[in-house]
Amino acid sequence: MTDDIVAAVVRQWHAVNPELDTGPMELIGRINRCAALLQQAEDAPLRAAGLTRGEFDLLGAMRRNDRELTPGELARETFSSGAAVTKRLRSLQDGGLIARRSDARDRRVAHVGLTEEGRALVDRLLPEQLAYERSVLSGLDERSREGLSDQLSELLVQLEGRLGGARR
Repeated sequence: MTDDIVAAVVRQWHAVNPELDTGPMELIGRINRCAALLQQAEDAPLRAAGLTRGEFDLLGAMRRNDRELTPGELARETFSSGAAVTKRLRSLQDGGLIARRSDARDRRVAHVGLTEEGRALVDRLLPEQLAYERSVLSGLDERSREGLSDQLSELLVQLEGRLGGARR
């Protein structure tokens, strides 16, 4: 197995404290490092369309639910703060990708939906983005990807059960 940055950190810790159990650091450190690198990776199709990952996540949530959503529902769907959703929705509305309407019974509640332009953009970009993500993961064979996905799913279910954040 090739050495990674986490292995180097673990070696440093073992040099100063050989009895230290670094098992959790080895796993969580690698997950965090992978997440940081993936976040830094350029989402070329999204960037070319002038979107951030957060904005695309909102558009995708509306498209896959195939209905209008409230900003609160969008925050839950995308694991985002209300303030982040509000900022992103403003940008998407300015770009003509979403439309808002007030609730007929409660004017404080907004319903947000895709415009035809927004729907078309998601339908065009999603296959491009998935192809890009596939290329990012191309160093792993299919069996490795499936195994890693299964293991991460198992970890996620455990963490959601213990730490909260479970959806549905």
